[in-house]
Amino acid sequence: MRSTVRDEMTEAVVAYEEKPREQWLFDYPAQVALTCTQIWWTTDVGMAFSRLEEGYENAMKEYYKKQVSQLNTLITMLIGQLSPGDRQKVMTICTIDVHARDVVAKIIAQKVENSQAFVWLSQLRHRWDERERHCFANICDAQFLYSYEYLGNTPRLVITPLTDR
Repeated sequence: MRSTVRDEMTEAVVAYEEKPREQWLFDYPAQVALTCTQIWWTTDVGMAFSRLEEGYENAMKEYYKKQVSQLNTLITMLIGQLSPGDRQKVMTICTIDVHARDVVAKIIAQKVENSQAFVWLSQLRHRWDERERHCFANICDAQFLYSYEYLGNTPRLVITPLTDR
């Protein structure tokens, strides 16, 4: 079971850029799609920080606009016809995406320009290590190997500033 989840994640994290996200997410189980979405959020914010450090002042704001666009696409999908399983998957990704958008908005509002800032490091960040072919979860200076335990297609709690703390 764990090797299957890991194999699916190995494939999905690479395939993420090959087609629009709203199509890609139907190619993989909910847990894999959600985790890979979180991996790519970490990657995209990291790229925005790199661009900021290179002097491109609007990098984070442009990424924020991309997030809003992605959320609008998910909302449009939820209005349409979806199977119960796909609806649950899209709602769960939407829930996590709202939190991710709020984190980026906070980074912009606080004028954070460095990926080593606590506002960013204090977030749960998933990353894919291509050399080890493993997913890791990072928060502050802690790193954990993702366990690939099957979680199913379940809803997530809305993340508020209080629950985030």
